[in-house]
Amino acid sequence: MISAIKVIGGTAHPELARDICEHLGTDLCRSTVVRFSNENLLVQIEENVREADVFIIQPSCPPVSDGIIELLMTIDALKHASAGRITAVLPYFPYVRSDKKDRPRVSITARLMADLLATAGANRVLTMNLHSPQVQGFFRVPADQLQAAPILCDYLRQSRDLSNYVLVAGDVGESKEVGLYANRLDLPIAIVDKRRYRDDEDARAINLIGDVEGKVALIIDDEVASGGTLMEAARFVLERGAVEVEACAVHAVLSGRAIERIEASLRGRHQGHPRWLERLTAVPVGRSQLRSLHDSPAHLTPGQGSPATGRPNRGRRSGSAT
Repeated sequence: MISAIKVIGGTAHPELARDICEHLGTDLCRSTVVRFSNENLLVQIEENVREADVFIIQPSCPPVSDGIIELLMTIDALKHASAGRITAVLPYFPYVRSDKKDRPRVSITARLMADLLATAGANRVLTMNLHSPQVQGFFRVPADQLQAAPILCDYLRQSRDLSNYVLVAGDVGESKEVGLYANRLDLPIAIVDKRRYRDDEDARAINLIGDVEGKVALIIDDEVASGGTLMEAARFVLERGAVEVEACAVHAVLSGRAIERIEASLRGRHQGHPRWLERLTAVPVGRSQLRSLHDSPAHLTPGQGSPATGRPNRGRRSGSAT
């Protein structure tokens, strides 16, 4: 029978692990990660985790590849320490954009990541807002995808008058997700028709579906990496008559020249972090899901997968932060 809940924080984001433990009312499980002079890693769990319900917190933060190897080694260490169940918590899933073979001789790396987690011994994966819904089908173990829309929509309602707002999808692929926000906020939507002609960060907007003239355009995206799509969408809606542009993202990766691009676009308004950037926490949502998974009778059934047997976990396939 699975016993107490244990939370292990990887080196990618120790603060997030501590915040989750604080909300759960539990202590962080002690572990050690050692990097040797030859760049090899050693991961050791310093507490008894036999039959425990273990959650490993390891988001995709730089250096990404090191974080992945550390996560896989931690899962393997827990498996050999006879943990009752192992859940990998990756709020931002690594390589999530590599979800299809869109050119010859490339890896579908999101599927590879899902396979590696299952092979290492993870019984379940908990993540948030995958770039494409089909990625959830890549997993051979149950995968719960939490949604940030309730958090963001509550914040938007409470922080501003939305009567003159229009929600904008930065490209056609984002339009379905933006529709979910539009339904919650009862707002119209517009879609930027964007084309990317080269394998780089530059995308070109060529058409706008919907009306933004005289309105505040709120661009919704699941991820802002280099900021190319965001900046092009902002430029395009301003040219089409929007009076102001705001942006809302689930995963603000802000890699490369993203911050430089955003600050340059502010034209003197709100320049200087943090006035132009508001950060919201999803820790309460993650805490609720962790507690729900631990308290669920499903994890006590004989058919529950375990690291020792490798039998598939038959729990729920999806979750929602509603």
